[in-house]
Amino acid sequence: MSTIAPGPGTAATPAEYLARAVALATDNVRNAGGPFGAIVVSADGRVFEGVNRVTANLDPSAHAEVTAIRNACQGLGTFDLSGAVLYTSCEPCPMCLATSLWARIDRVYFAADRHDAADAGFDDAVFYRYFEGGPEDRAIMPVSDISLPAEERVAPFTEWNLNTSRVEY
Repeated sequence: MSTIAPGPGTAATPAEYLARAVALATDNVRNAGGPFGAIVVSADGRVFEGVNRVTANLDPSAHAEVTAIRNACQGLGTFDLSGAVLYTSCEPCPMCLATSLWARIDRVYFAADRHDAADAGFDDAVFYRYFEGGPEDRAIMPVSDISLPAEERVAPFTEWNLNTSRVEY
C-alpha cells in the first residue's frame, strides 16, 4: 500500500507525493514497465500506488493512474474515492482522467505534461483530438449506433430500474 512514511503525526506534502510518483515511474522503467507512476491518497490519508504495466501485463488499460485507482478502490472496499487526491508522474491521458472522474477523485496533481510525454514517444494528441474535436477527428475509430427496436435497445436499463438490490453509482 504505502511506502511514504512522513514523521509521526505529519502527512507528506503534495510535492513529496508527486516526487514519489516520479520515483515509482523511474523504478518501473527498470522493471519492464512504462515510465509512469501514480499515487492515490484517500480522504483518510491512506496511500495506494500504481505503475504502468501495459506491456508487462498485455493490458492497454493498465496505466499507472488506473492501477493506483484500482488499488485504492480494492484497498478501501469502495468505488467512490470522494475526498481522494491523485498524484501522477505525467498529465493523465483521457482514459485516466475519465477514470479519475468516475472514481470521484477530488483533485489531480501531475509532474510532466502531455508535451513532455510526446517528446519521449508517448503522444496522446490523437486521443485528445478525438474527444475535443469534431467528426473529422474521429476517423481513427468511428463510433455509431445501430438501430434496434426501442424495447431491445433499452432492455439493460429497464432491468436495472427493476432491480431493487442494485448498487447506485
